Amino acid sequence: MRAILKYSLLGVSALALYSCEAKKTEGEVFEVIEAKTPTLTLLWETPDSLMTNESVLFDETSGKLYVSNIEGQDPSEKDGKGSIAIVSKEGKILDAAWITGLNAPKGMAISDGKLYVTDIDELVEVDIATSKISNKFKVAGAEFLNDVAAHDGTVYFTDMRTGKVHSLANGEIATVSEGHESINGLAVGGDGTIYGLDASGLKKWDVDGTTTVINSTVTGGDGLVILGDGNFIASRWQGEVYFANDSTQTLMLDTKAAESNTADIGYNAAEKIVYVPTFFKNKVAAYKLDY
Repeated sequence: MRAILKYSLLGVSALALYSCEAKKTEGEVFEVIEAKTPTLTLLWETPDSLMTNESVLFDETSGKLYVSNIEGQDPSEKDGKGSIAIVSKEGKILDAAWITGLNAPKGMAISDGKLYVTDIDELVEVDIATSKISNKFKVAGAEFLNDVAAHDGTVYFTDMRTGKVHSLANGEIATVSEGHESINGLAVGGDGTIYGLDASGLKKWDVDGTTTVINSTVTGGDGLVILGDGNFIASRWQGEVYFANDSTQTLMLDTKAAESNTADIGYNAAEKIVYVPTFFKNKVAAYKLDY
């Protein structure tokens, strides 16, 4: 918790003294205000029929949520059982089988009217307007594609087992970076800066392609949200959601005792709502963020 220093001057005479002589300190009052501890408050949960849901994506355009469902015990099995559901932002399941025929879909992002979702060793493109799969991009050497983020027409995605970050631009797959142990959660800032979660913690990519670890405590993270002003939300699959920055981290949610996972979270920035996929609990939970 950080202390904020508030400065004020009492009285007109004190203000006049300060205006004329900057060195004077008479009448100055320093008030220490404790910063608010970030919290999450449960708003709603869906029914437990979203089978092995791994990721939630809030669509700012439609106001709906996309939920990727592995629908199996093995997140690397090619069984054709995976799907994407649509849920309202009030928690009602609108379409449990919006997209079907996937294997083990995980992270998602939207770019230019298309929804992109990782599916083990390929990136699947879904045309949102027609609700149909419009393309599949096979990734050479991929083993466990995971989270996805998009910025300015480029789609970025991670491979947790190979430690690589890939990109899709103009129909071409490329490797952006590698050597990141258990890389998972991914987010891109408005200026194009890439942030990720791996075994070393929360890191960012510098202009020259090297990385800097911002927070070394939140390791092995799953979902990542950029709040701005150097603040982030990071989830760990085991059942933890953190508020984090470069100097501290606050555990806002701990569901390990309930054996409820906190996989790849989604975020509604306008209403400050965090959407948590609970994986084996088969439901999505929504929490109000206060910070």
